[in-house]
Amino acid sequence: MSNKTKYAAGLLAASAAFFVGLEKYEGFSATPYRDSGGVVTQGIGSTKKPDGSSIKLIDPPITRKTAQEWAKAHVSKDEVNFRKSLSGVKLSQTEYDVYLDFTYNFGQANWKSSSMLRNLKAGKYKAACDSLLKWKYVAKKDCSTRSNNCYGVWKRQLERHEKCIGAQ
Repeated sequence: MSNKTKYAAGLLAASAAFFVGLEKYEGFSATPYRDSGGVVTQGIGSTKKPDGSSIKLIDPPITRKTAQEWAKAHVSKDEVNFRKSLSGVKLSQTEYDVYLDFTYNFGQANWKSSSMLRNLKAGKYKAACDSLLKWKYVAKKDCSTRSNNCYGVWKRQLERHEKCIGAQ
């Protein structure tokens, strides 16, 4: 599959590369911790268990395999609404994975109200890529400023943007 060939979004699904990247960016933590936004997180960036309950700081450790299963369950659930939001939009696999990764990281509500989605629906693919760079804040901190202790969020956005532009 070419990284530039576009398909109806409803025909695409998260690629194996998506999950490799997810673990690379999110990292793995067997025990619960507070992320840069103060949200209790465990595994590979999971804030909820597959049953929908929130992760708590007192939860027991999990294995990497469990974390991967949780991430896959979360993504497959999110993908249903993600695909619906892209009705009529054609994307390459790379673009699909980039925007799905954004959605995993920032949430469905932020995706649905984003200028990325509006630009995609208007056929403005480069503008949609550029809109990724607007998302540099976590808990009102500008993550493009290294001293704010969330620079990884900004670095991930820059990498998403680069992949997205490369697919144009």
